[in-house]
Amino acid sequence: MGRYLRQGVVFTALLCACAAPARAADPVLMFLLSIAREMIEANARRSAALPPPVEAPEPSRAYPGTVVEPEHLRRLIDESFVYLSDEQRREIFDSLHATLSQPRNGPVRAAMIEHFASHALAVRAAHARLAQLSWREKEQLAEEFRGEVAALSGEEQAQLGALLRKGVLPVPSDLNQLLLAVLEAR
Repeated sequence: MGRYLRQGVVFTALLCACAAPARAADPVLMFLLSIAREMIEANARRSAALPPPVEAPEPSRAYPGTVVEPEHLRRLIDESFVYLSDEQRREIFDSLHATLSQPRNGPVRAAMIEHFASHALAVRAAHARLAQLSWREKEQLAEEFRGEVAALSGEEQAQLGALLRKGVLPVPSDLNQLLLAVLEAR
């Protein structure tokens, strides 16, 4: 569209520049100028009559068969697993995203998301509740933990110690340190 308009303007300008005043009344020149003017006007009318270009809707980033987008899951992970490092949360998201993106998981994708979301919300609620405990309540919890740890085998105690050292259990950091101290005191 714009190309025709530019061509018409250039054509008209060239004709006007080349035409001498004596030939300005030349019927052929007047005819060519009128054609150029009509082309410009027709192009302007056509441009005004065309509906504005319709923007294509943004393609959905949601997992197929769901309304959940990867960014929703990333936010859920970040808000529910606050006790983990950024790298650990990224690993969880990457693993979950890869699993949900597999075509073979299509029939169960929505159920997988719902299951993960319910567990993530439960972890968030438990972590928040533990964070609200007073120091005295945390000490009582550590004493109960001492009794439970005594019933574990040496291998299980070592595994639990490794998890506490990594900070991957859904407990606030102060309680994590307290539980680790109880475990290492054995």
